[in-house]
Parts: sequence; structure tokens; C-alpha cells
Amino acid sequence: MRHMILAALAAAALSAPTAGSAEVLAEANGIVIEEGYARAAGASARTGAAFMAITNTNDSDDRLIEARSDIAERVELHTHQMKDGVAQMRQVEGGIPIPAGETVLLERGGLHVMFLGLTGEMAEGSAVDMVLVFETAGEIPVTIPVDLMRGQDGGHGHGHGAASGG
Repeated sequence: MRHMILAALAAAALSAPTAGSAEVLAEANGIVIEEGYARAAGASARTGAAFMAITNTNDSDDRLIEARSDIAERVELHTHQMKDGVAQMRQVEGGIPIPAGETVLLERGGLHVMFLGLTGEMAEGSAVDMVLVFETAGEIPVTIPVDLMRGQDGGHGHGHGAASGG
């Protein structure tokens, strides 16, 4: 009996995610969405954003061309640009390139999905259902947890060494 318990514990430890492993939220057509989270400025906020790592495991480039969600009147792909020393959010024209074999980070202070005109509250512990639309991989549904504390340092909140796209 003792050997069975030890074997079960060992198997559980081997299959459990490690501290450095990523939380995969969706995977389809060679695109992997991981470590995503969404946040709003507060309960009465009219805007919110979603952040994630998008990996293209395909041999050819792809492009995130649209994001959709019922949480907002409009959903746009955004980035931050510096103008006269002030960071301004701008809609990304033409989508976000996701090069073959690379990971692109959508993170605070960089590329991200922007929710404009929130239609519901983004409460801590809830989730946002989204559809990410890729030029080649097509539509990929994903559920992003709302985490109002993650990324407070301005970063994505994980240890990827990947490029953050442009």
C-alpha cells in the first residue's frame, strides 16, 4: 500500500506544472495563448485591457488581426507610443505580427487588447471570454482571467525572454 501511495505522489509531482511553466489558455492551429490576464482601472471603469503571450509554433508568420468580446462595445488592438515625452495609446493598424517560431508579448506599456465602453464589470476572479482572430490560424476562443493585481510593475508578470513585438 505504501508503495502505491509513493508512486501516486511521484506521478502527481511529475505531472504538476513547475514554477517556471506557463499557463496555457488556448492552443489551436499552431498558435498558443498563455499567461493571459485582463484588468480594468476599477468597478466604474469604462475601459479595460487584456495581456498575454502569443506563440506561433508554425513554420510561417501569422498576424493577430482582430479581437472580439461581449465585455465591451469596441475591442481594439493597441500599443503605446511616445509623443513629446508622453506615452499615448494608439490602435495598431494592420494587426500584430506573430513571427514563425516566436512569442509576442501583449503587456502593459506595450501591445495589448483594449476594451472600450465596458458592458460589464471586470471583477477580480471573474473571466473575460474573447475570440482572437489570426490571419492564417483563424478564430481562437480564449477565456482570460481578470487579475487586477498582476503586472503592477508594468511588466507582463512572467519570465519569458521573448521579444515584445513592435
